[in-house]
Amino acid sequence: MQMSNMERTVKEKMRAIITGVGHYAPEKRLTNQDLERMVDTNDKWITTRTGIKERRILDKEKGISHMGIRAAEMALSRANVSASELDLILVATVTPDMPVPAAAAIIQKELGAEKCWGFDINGGCAGFLCAMATGAQFIENSRHQKVLVIGADKMSAILNYEDRNTCVLFGDGAGAVVLEAASDGEKGGIDDFDMHLDGTGAKSLFMEAGGSLHPATHETVEKRMHYVYQDGRNVFKKAINGMSEVSARLMEKHGLKGEDMGLLIPHQANLRIIDSVSKKLGLTPEQVMVNIEKYGNTTAGTIPIAMSEAWEDGRMKKGDRIILSAFGAGFTWGSLLLTWALEGKAPRT
Repeated sequence: MQMSNMERTVKEKMRAIITGVGHYAPEKRLTNQDLERMVDTNDKWITTRTGIKERRILDKEKGISHMGIRAAEMALSRANVSASELDLILVATVTPDMPVPAAAAIIQKELGAEKCWGFDINGGCAGFLCAMATGAQFIENSRHQKVLVIGADKMSAILNYEDRNTCVLFGDGAGAVVLEAASDGEKGGIDDFDMHLDGTGAKSLFMEAGGSLHPATHETVEKRMHYVYQDGRNVFKKAINGMSEVSARLMEKHGLKGEDMGLLIPHQANLRIIDSVSKKLGLTPEQVMVNIEKYGNTTAGTIPIAMSEAWEDGRMKKGDRIILSAFGAGFTWGSLLLTWALEGKAPRT
């Protein structure tokens, strides 16, 4: 007698494989030239220091669920999975539509994913990796078969556009990944991850007000406590060291060298950080996915957006070893190693 899917998952060790990727970026562009008219900066300074040329800005009346839904619809379509089949939705974000309910609840309703549960994850710029690692565990322990992971942020909602140290860096966007269960004997899937947290970095990248410690008042607004603050120099150094060390450790653990890797998809925070990390790992420019010039830092959205575009561009082939790496507020950082499971490339949309 043939085993049911549930019986099979109990008897076999399962792997979480990526079966669909998608992304969404708002149409409105904020270029370096636009910022020159808003704050004391210029295109040459921004490009040289960050590699960013423009970033996308979501309409003021829309929240991250608007972007997350569209990225999710693309990923589900590419995976040939209906929303009604989902077991779990995980949304990585630091800018949910509202504190309560979770963005996952709003997205679940709009997608019509009535059979699943879900929640939000706040891991800063490393949030998408936190969500991917969490989703993979639910699949590997046979609790779930299909998990939707979304990384989305509307950073324009918490930026002070008079502060050139932050407003030039961030943009809005979302990406999504469908994870499905496959038997451990199948090639492809999430091989390993290595995540870290160091709360001593909390004051280097934070938004002070808006939570239970400093709820919104006239005073908090007047003191501009609802904007994100970043100690750029400290974050820069910590990000290079953190992303390099954890990625190198994963590669060594699995017997991989630079020439064995298909692609590094790093968090898109700063081109100089990306270049430094890739050199430390012994990777060529062709082995590194970079799209920061178009979107800036979309926080939890950078890696899934880059992954979706990399597949559209045919830069990932079935069997390729891929490293995802990020560093963000907390400090939270880590890397995830996967073997690409999809044939061909995605249709460009």
